[in-house]
Amino acid sequence: MTYDHLLAPITISGVTLRNRVVMGSMHTGLEDRRRHFKDLAAYYAERAKGGTALVITGGFAPNRTGWLLPLGSLLHDRRAVSAHRKVTDAVHEHGGHIALQILHAGRYGYHPFIKGASRRKSPITPFRPLALTTRGVEHTISDFGRTALLAQQAGYDGVEIMGSEGYLINQFLAARTNNRADRYGGSASNRMRFPVDIVRRVREEVGDDFLVIYRQSLLDLVEDGQSWQETVELAQKIQQVGASLINTGIGWHEARVPTIVTSVPRAAFVEQTAALRKEVDLPVMASNRINDPEVAEQILRSGQADLVSMARPLLADPEFVNKAREGRADEINTCIACNQACLDHSFAGKRASCLVNPRAGRERELVLLPLPSPRSRSVAVVGAGPAGLAAATSAAERGFAVTLFEARDDIGGQFQLAARIPGKEEFAETLRYFRRRLEVLGVDVRLGHRATDADLSGYDEVIVATGVLPRVPDIPGLDRPNVVAYDALVRGEEVAGERVAVIGAGGIGFDVSEFLLHDPGESLEHWRRRWGVSDPAVDRAGLGEKVKQTPRRQIYLVQRKTTRHGAGLGRTTGWVHRQTLKDGGVEFVGGATYDRIDDAGLHLTIRKDDKATPERRVLEVDTIVVCAGQESVRDLAADGRHVIGGADVAAELDAKRAIRQATELAARL
Repeated sequence: MTYDHLLAPITISGVTLRNRVVMGSMHTGLEDRRRHFKDLAAYYAERAKGGTALVITGGFAPNRTGWLLPLGSLLHDRRAVSAHRKVTDAVHEHGGHIALQILHAGRYGYHPFIKGASRRKSPITPFRPLALTTRGVEHTISDFGRTALLAQQAGYDGVEIMGSEGYLINQFLAARTNNRADRYGGSASNRMRFPVDIVRRVREEVGDDFLVIYRQSLLDLVEDGQSWQETVELAQKIQQVGASLINTGIGWHEARVPTIVTSVPRAAFVEQTAALRKEVDLPVMASNRINDPEVAEQILRSGQADLVSMARPLLADPEFVNKAREGRADEINTCIACNQACLDHSFAGKRASCLVNPRAGRERELVLLPLPSPRSRSVAVVGAGPAGLAAATSAAERGFAVTLFEARDDIGGQFQLAARIPGKEEFAETLRYFRRRLEVLGVDVRLGHRATDADLSGYDEVIVATGVLPRVPDIPGLDRPNVVAYDALVRGEEVAGERVAVIGAGGIGFDVSEFLLHDPGESLEHWRRRWGVSDPAVDRAGLGEKVKQTPRRQIYLVQRKTTRHGAGLGRTTGWVHRQTLKDGGVEFVGGATYDRIDDAGLHLTIRKDDKATPERRVLEVDTIVVCAGQESVRDLAADGRHVIGGADVAAELDAKRAIRQATELAARL
């Protein structure tokens, strides 16, 4: 496929972008300390080198009350300009453009000095904000203008004003967070005055030939959010006071509708972008779950948007644009929207990276240096799961002669199972990428070959990535025919009945429960109904009623722990999985001791706390699925061999750790 629209240049506010791909803003943690700006520069430069037209930085606060974190990213005085020059120069060196995002966290700030539109506390931070006074609002508007001017002096080609996701500007716009009685509160028009005044002030400060991007929430997805009429009116006012283009934002951080996790269908919200584009005369950018050049091309070709914003896809593969341009789209390392190393890291105060590309954010640290003499040294890798695939391809990229042994007839390991889980179909893209990468790099792949010690003799390095097997707990009756292991069930080797008990409520237990509840390949319309996403012209903020369906099965998710089910799931994705199971009628059973399995079902002793009298219970089920952890396969581990991935640690399946460990090992060889 050719990508004529995606790769076409566009000129906006005197700035000519070489194509329509924009790296959307994502906080990496490198913004918060100037000593990390060399790393930040390398991170953005690699994306510019890979062909991205415009990079938008993580958010920088215009003043201290707008910090996301204490002492967080801030651009408020001239002393910071020279440090930012390192970043802008690095991007310009590779022909890219860069805009600085100005973000005031408002009540989402994670520090005690936060200020918001009103004194209404956020459900996702522990601090209650002070309400900005009218004079404080005016000072904040001036601070946005000052930051924009400093960004211009630092060499940025533009700024993005963060007006979505529930941050300060969004808090002024929505009645749920704005109960002010001054000219910035009350009517919808009054609530719009704050963002309009900010855009006007920024344009006055920077002049004409400078990008002023406004990131606008098109769907708040929270109660008492903005109506579609208000959204359109704001966009038109923003245009009138000098915005260059509108970037789209979907959902507040506190919204109980998923917007960016892997189960969200690709380009799920592009219809709202297309609807807004008809109402304004400036370019509009689509965002959220666009991770494929064909999807992006179709959005542009159909006239739904003028540009596309991708943040995580460019973490996963900084060469995304170059590969599309060179006819190598099949070599793109696709973002699977797992959030495990990017957003989960950001919300935990860690440096953001990427599960499928652990070099993201560590470009200066994790370097795959080529061998002085290519193929002068040999490596055997045993096991073609995520760890083995990452080790084999990273070593081959350095120039090692690599042989990859895999006992099964295909690559993938646990990712083969993950890709069968409804909502995780994107995981198959990682296997598609590795399959192509092995071919391009000339790795000798031996499928259906269970390696022996004899096979591994003569190699300079041996990497054991033999993965895991399901752990078999000691429960009387576990050998009954209605008891199945999770891997056999997901592969289709076993079939579950209508009433199922799942033993183990870790990540695999949740995956198996979703596998039993839903069919893979859910349509966009079905997904919208299930989560209550509606037309914002009909339902305010696009928040409609969930349409609940009769569950396919009655499922009991059972765990020994008395803590909340799924406590170890990802910070930004765990709630989605828990809500999915609750909506599917899954019963969560905790504090359970597994007594026995017999004709009556699964016998449990349940203790809710140490003082409570134990409850005896029998789950009358047709099938019992065992998801009680894993055990490492280490029969080929030996002195002098490198052991990685699940073969090294099988406490809980962790592809993020496995791929990072494999890549780091390959870099050290």
